[in-house]
Amino acid sequence: MVNDTNEFIDTIYEKENPIHSEHNSKQIIRKSPKAKYQIFDESEFTRGREVLGNLIVHGMIASGGTDLDWLIEHKGSFVILEFKGFHNDKINIPKGQMIAYEKLHEKLNQSTKCFLYIVGCDDIDFSNPDSTIWIFEMTQWKSGTIPKITNDVYGEDSGRQNKFIVYREYMEEISVEKLRDVIDFHWKEFERIM
Repeated sequence: MVNDTNEFIDTIYEKENPIHSEHNSKQIIRKSPKAKYQIFDESEFTRGREVLGNLIVHGMIASGGTDLDWLIEHKGSFVILEFKGFHNDKINIPKGQMIAYEKLHEKLNQSTKCFLYIVGCDDIDFSNPDSTIWIFEMTQWKSGTIPKITNDVYGEDSGRQNKFIVYREYMEEISVEKLRDVIDFHWKEFERIM
């Protein structure tokens, strides 16, 4: 079993001689146009994140922390994207982060427009417009369309239950290209608001 696992892992990461199934050989992988924005100095970007990591230290009362993955502002309205990786067909969202997103969404929608999407993804290539992701919008969360689960229904012991668990089956499956269309749709909508 260990040898089979090692061979499988070696096959995945071997770039010169990948094994293609009959199904994969018939697939055509499209590439998106060049990214609109790029990180030009990855080491500086990484260093900046590491510096912030040193802000909360042992001995402080405060702990934890999270970031906002993507915030798009146009004419005073917002599209916010939070990306989460799937593990066993579920994503985990810290309760504190979700509470903050709920409040942010609520407050921004009182005076402007705000769409807040949680995006679940496997290890995908976002430069491939056909790659699959799963999403839900904050209004679906607030309405109860997305169940607010804190205990894994499959019985996996996840320790402290300070997170929400969202299963892939409750999210909408779309392509990266469709997500881009959704973002552009909101951008155009914001143009009409003003």
